[in-house]
Amino acid sequence: QVQLVESGRGLVQAGGSLRLPCDASGQTFSFYITGWFRQAPGKEREFVAAITRGGTTYYEDSVKGRFTISRDNAKNTLFLQMNSLKPDDTAVYLCAGSSTTTWYQYRLPSVYNYWGQGTQVTVSS
Repeated sequence: QVQLVESGRGLVQAGGSLRLPCDASGQTFSFYITGWFRQAPGKEREFVAAITRGGTTYYEDSVKGRFTISRDNAKNTLFLQMNSLKPDDTAVYLCAGSSTTTWYQYRLPSVYNYWGQGTQVTVSS
């Protein structure tokens, strides 16, 4: 079994930075890809970033150049470093992992079979 727990909930000013950790436990070796999604009120869950087992990264266009996904394998922790934050980045952020054979469709929430509980990020203007 795998469990994912996000932290780093916070309020930041536009232009500021925030780092979100996602602590993983259990059979994380089963993940082909891990990633971050976000969901704002009234909006669909949106892909943000992902990283494969081999270290290849993928980003949503709206965050490319501002956000960086990384991991500390020794600590089983996934990170999302968010810089140059905008009010439109305000959302609940969730980390997720996929051990499914459709992981290559990494933009779709449905391919991830493990999810964290989510953490609120609010960017003020």
